[in-house]
Amino acid sequence: MGLVSAKQFKVKQAQVLMLGLDSAGKSTLLYKLKFNDVFLTLPTIGFNVEMIETEENIALTIWDVGGQHKMRTAWDNYLENIDGLVYVVDSTDKQRLEESKKELELILRNDNIKNVPVVVLANKQDLPGALDAVEITRRLNMKKHCHDRNWYVQPCCAITGEGLSQALRKVTSFAKSCMKSKQEAFTIFKQD
Repeated sequence: MGLVSAKQFKVKQAQVLMLGLDSAGKSTLLYKLKFNDVFLTLPTIGFNVEMIETEENIALTIWDVGGQHKMRTAWDNYLENIDGLVYVVDSTDKQRLEESKKELELILRNDNIKNVPVVVLANKQDLPGALDAVEITRRLNMKKHCHDRNWYVQPCCAITGEGLSQALRKVTSFAKSCMKSKQEAFTIFKQD
């Protein structure tokens, strides 16, 4: 058995689920966050998972689950025990935005993620005709569907990295808060 550094004991683990329709840019975003580089990706069959250590002594284990129609039926299997949901939309794909909205609504109705914070990444902001964060917020009806939890919409670009550091800070902050709430609820439950 090897030596374990003291730093490892102080780092908290947060489980973050990344969902969105196919071709929204989930895997590209994940690898840009992890490696600060752009990789050629193929449509995800199943899932990708990466751990990203943040400056706030929290490690985010990010589960990037495929967004093809047949994979969406399995999304419910990933919703238990998560500390944050990242939902990625292609800001330029206006035809599929309604479909994306319906999928997000289905996820948010699941009891397993009650009170779990949501960060929507409005990806592909570098492309002409991309909808801004205000318009994505309106079209996804975030105020209605996320009134009972913390939420945020971050414009970003997986290719250039624009907006990703802000998104990572928000996801980390929300996940930390969610973990604290769960711990407090567990402590109260344990005392009863």
